[in-house]
Amino acid sequence: MSEADAVPWRAWLVAMATNNAWANRRLHNACARLLPGEWQAPRAGFFPSLRHTLNHILYVDWYYVDALEGGSLGPAAWAVEIPCPSLDELRVAQEAVDRRLLRFCAQLSAGAIARPVRLLRPRDRVQVERVDRVLLHLFQHQIHHRGQAHAMLSATSVAPPQLDELFLADDAELRAPELAELGLDDPAPGPG
Repeated sequence: MSEADAVPWRAWLVAMATNNAWANRRLHNACARLLPGEWQAPRAGFFPSLRHTLNHILYVDWYYVDALEGGSLGPAAWAVEIPCPSLDELRVAQEAVDRRLLRFCAQLSAGAIARPVRLLRPRDRVQVERVDRVLLHLFQHQIHHRGQAHAMLSATSVAPPQLDELFLADDAELRAPELAELGLDDPAPGPG
């Protein structure tokens, strides 16, 4: 029995990390078609603009992926409110952290899923959580804020993209070219 067979949840984590990269790319592609000023224009949401919301996703990804990798970035991850003012800068930075997350999930061993992760918090506080709990939280956080960005796009000149076409076999033709652009394998190649 291969380790992949012994650890079937790894495929789920890789699929979620792939979905994350793909959905971010779809949102960034939609934002690239915005009219001048729409990227940073005030919007109703938890954060006041698309630029703020997508930068928030980025620096929270930096924070958690660094902690999962054993780093010590901590709250410095969000020291700059908008670390990537332009969409081009954001795309490059987000794709890099998305690849780190995907690599982390793909290399996760059976024994490491319950490993403690040190989350450095403000005021030198340390919170300890299991790897699986941090990953679940991170995926939920990404989905939550991408949903807000998706809703914000509804009030722009660009229609929000579908973000739920990654996992079902019937959607393979829709996602294949975009996954190829990212150099990623299809996490749901078909029934079976």
